[in-house]
Amino acid sequence: MRWSEFFIKTQRYPPADEESANAKLLAQGGFIGKLASGIYTFLPLGWRVLNKIENIVREEMSLAGGAELLMPSLHPKEIWTVTGRWDSLDILFRLKTNSGSEYALGPTHEEVLYALLAHHVKSYKDLPFSLYQIQTKFRNEPRAKSGLLRGREFRMKDLYSFHESDEDRDLYYETIKKTYIKIFSRLGLNAILTEAPGGTFSERSHEFQVIAEAGEDTIYYCVKCNLAVNKEIAAGDSTCRKCGGATEEAKAIEVGNIFPLKEKYARDFNLVFKNKSGANQLVSAGCYGLGTSRVMGAIVEVAHDEQGIIWPENIAPFKAELITLGSNGSANVSKEGERIYKKMLANGIDVLYDDRREAGAGEKFKDADLIGVPRRVVISAETMKKKKLEIKKRNGKKMELVSEEKLFKTLGAKK
Repeated sequence: MRWSEFFIKTQRYPPADEESANAKLLAQGGFIGKLASGIYTFLPLGWRVLNKIENIVREEMSLAGGAELLMPSLHPKEIWTVTGRWDSLDILFRLKTNSGSEYALGPTHEEVLYALLAHHVKSYKDLPFSLYQIQTKFRNEPRAKSGLLRGREFRMKDLYSFHESDEDRDLYYETIKKTYIKIFSRLGLNAILTEAPGGTFSERSHEFQVIAEAGEDTIYYCVKCNLAVNKEIAAGDSTCRKCGGATEEAKAIEVGNIFPLKEKYARDFNLVFKNKSGANQLVSAGCYGLGTSRVMGAIVEVAHDEQGIIWPENIAPFKAELITLGSNGSANVSKEGERIYKKMLANGIDVLYDDRREAGAGEKFKDADLIGVPRRVVISAETMKKKKLEIKKRNGKKMELVSEEKLFKTLGAKK
């Protein structure tokens, strides 16, 4: 993709009304645009990153047996009154039509899914199965803040699994626990498995927490085995209950949570099946959430420096950024840049070509560091004299002159 064609709008300075690193850098780098508090547009660069995050989540959900669907965002009041949450859930965005019908914008989808499944689950032969979606959610947050970490409109993956027994549900729960660990590893995040209070739905639950100063949670984590406990259920023990290692207190960002559901929703919507004895039995279920846009913000919080963002390679908007220097005065440099760019594309390399003729070296380098593409490749009159190309990792200090052959090998050319 050429810079001149991709609608990249970097800013010289970060927005003055933001405090968190992710809000500042994502806005300055042209990844998001703020419409109102807690409401953001994902610009082309940001949409590429978010799609890569969500595609990794999709791949792992499919491997774990999840089938993707898409549920409505607009929910009639009636399904929320079935569970009693129309009056009890204070984060609902409520609205009314011209005819007087009342709706909510979906903050979560238990009501929608259980109402649907009550028509489709009849026998133990229908179980088990798991369904998930990746969708925009809406929550009337009284204190939307910290960029993508706490928004009024945000992206989320929610998976629900349905089982004949609690034992079968618990086995699948362990599968998803391992799946989440794999997902966060692929996303370049050290997400710590954290024991947490179950709240309304269950006596137990687990969160996946990323240590960061911008986090709103406090955890005690083991420096030896990386297991943690949310401060809400811990007394600040100095030793780990699992391995006996020393624990430390830290601020953390919750990027995912999993918990078994009690029988509440199944009972509310009469979600029952005929068991092998022919008797009606309530379906056992589990719920597994992962905030994809929050993950994006969390990554920026832990992967940046004074110059800008340092994206993990798996989710970076591009794999490499190609920069030509001195193009205004050198037709040869411009011509060589075009040749290398087209060869990169032909070899399946996801590349951003900074082809701006009016921008100088300082501006191009500053923007490259700001948007955080993993590798920067430079062509100049000097590199051409040596028949080399300059390559530098975003998180490295050394620049290396390499042959064209080595460059393409380093970037994983497909041909």
